[in-house]
Amino acid sequence: MFEVEAGEEFASKFPKGKAAIHQNHGLFTVGTTVEAAAYWFITMERSCQAQLAAEAAGKPILIPHESASYTQQLTGFPESGWFQFQPLFQEICATDPELFE
Repeated sequence: MFEVEAGEEFASKFPKGKAAIHQNHGLFTVGTTVEAAAYWFITMERSCQAQLAAEAAGKPILIPHESASYTQQLTGFPESGWFQFQPLFQEICATDPELFE
């Protein structure tokens, strides 16, 4: 049985952000649309893979905070997540049309 209080507590952790890594359950993402949440999830998973690969190769070189903030401002808004998911959705529709019957 799911505990409503636990869900509410977890949701309260997303007042501004859109992604979290839960120690026992992996990645969680939220968005203003399902498409945006899916894109944030895919991006987060790829970012985690890149981070692990960078750490395996040695000590990663951090990018400046200003560069990260600039990129976030250009690509981190809700409509961007929806927009970025569209090519993937088109590919899914083309390769697996039976999913939508």
